Amino acid sequence: MISVGIDVSKEKSKVCILKPYGEIIRSPYEITHTESQMAELVSMIKCLDDEVRVIMEATGNYHLPVLSFLKEHEIFVAVINPLVMKKYASIILRKGKTDKLDSIKIANYGLDNWFHLINHESSEKVYVQLRLLGRQYAHYIKLRIESKLSLTTMLDYTMPGIKAMLKSRSDKPEKDKLNDFVEEYWHYDNITKKSEKQFINSYKNWAKKKGYQQSEAKAIKIYNLAKQGIPTLSSNAPSTKMLALEAVRVLREIDKTLALILSQMQELAKSLKEYTVAREMGGVGDIIAPRLIEEIGDIRRFHSGKVLIAYAGIDAPLYQSGQFTGTRRRISKRGSSILRKTGYEVMKCLKSNKPEADAVYLFIIKKEAEGKASKVVKMAGLNKFSRIYYARVKEVYKN
Repeated sequence: MISVGIDVSKEKSKVCILKPYGEIIRSPYEITHTESQMAELVSMIKCLDDEVRVIMEATGNYHLPVLSFLKEHEIFVAVINPLVMKKYASIILRKGKTDKLDSIKIANYGLDNWFHLINHESSEKVYVQLRLLGRQYAHYIKLRIESKLSLTTMLDYTMPGIKAMLKSRSDKPEKDKLNDFVEEYWHYDNITKKSEKQFINSYKNWAKKKGYQQSEAKAIKIYNLAKQGIPTLSSNAPSTKMLALEAVRVLREIDKTLALILSQMQELAKSLKEYTVAREMGGVGDIIAPRLIEEIGDIRRFHSGKVLIAYAGIDAPLYQSGQFTGTRRRISKRGSSILRKTGYEVMKCLKSNKPEADAVYLFIIKKEAEGKASKVVKMAGLNKFSRIYYARVKEVYKN
C-alpha cells in the first residue's frame, strides 16, 4: 500500500508519498503542471514496488490537467469531495494549513480509507463539453439578469412604467419585446412628439417588422402612459440616448451568446440516448432538456435513483436518536444547486401546462390536496421526477 497525496493548486501541486504507519517514501515536494514534471511523477509512481493509489481533492478546474495526465498513463486516481476531506482533517487536534500539511493529510486519508477508494472514471467527451457549455450558459444568464436590471433602471429615468406594459414570453432567448421597443423609441418624448394616430401607425409598423401582435389598444395605452409619465432625464441630454441604447445593445449581445450556447448544447444533447427520454418527460422542453442532461451527466455513474436525488441535494436525511425520530426534515441542499434550479423550472412548467396524464403532475396535485406548502410540493415532485428519469434512462442504456 502506497498512497500518493496531491494537494492541487493553480498551475502547481504539492506531492507527498506515504506507506502505512507513517513511513515516508517522499517528503512533500512541489511540481508544476508541465509535461516534463508530470512525466517525472508518473515514472516515480511506476517505479514503486507496491500497489499505488493517487489521491487528490476536486478543486474546480485546477486538478483536471493532473487527473487527465495520470489517467492517460493508467494510474489509479481517487478524486475526493472537498467536504469529505475537510471533515477528515477536522479530527486533527493541532490546527494549521499549508500546502505541505495538506498533501500529508491527503496521503494519510488514502491509507485510512484504502479499501473505500474508487478509481476515477473519465466521462465521455460529450458530457464534458455539455458541462462546460452549461456552466457558461449559467454565467451568461447571471449577466443577462444584471443587464436587464441596468436597462430597467435606465427606463425609470426615461420611460417610467413602460416595462409592465411590454411583458411578453418567447421561446427564443434573443427575442425580447421590451428591448426591441426601447431600441426604437428609448424616451417618452419620441412618442409624445407624435399625434396619437401617428404613434398608432408607427407602433403597428414596428410590431409588424419585429413579428409582434399589431394591437391598436396596446398602442393607445402606451401613448397615454407616455403623455402622463414624468421622465427625469431630458431627451436632449447627449448621454441619455447613448445610455439607453447601450443598455439595449449589451442585453442583445448577451441574448445572442445565450442562443448560440443553447444551440450547441441542443446539438450535443441530441446525440445522446437520454435526450429522447428527457423530451418525453412532462415539463421538459427544447431549452430545459439539454440543461437537465448536462447537469445530471452520465446516468450510469449513479447506482440508484436515490444517489441521483442525493446528487441534486433534494434528499431529506434521517434524524434519529434513542426513541426520538425526527419527522420535520428539510432537504440537504448538499449537491448541485444548478440541478435543483433546473428541476424547479420543470416543476413550474408542469404546473403551468397541467398535463393530466403525467404521473409527476398528478403526484403534485395529490400533495397540494394534502395541504403541503408550494415549495415542499415542488421538491417532492422533483424527487419523483428524478426517480422516473433515472429508471427510464437506465432502461435505455440496457438495450
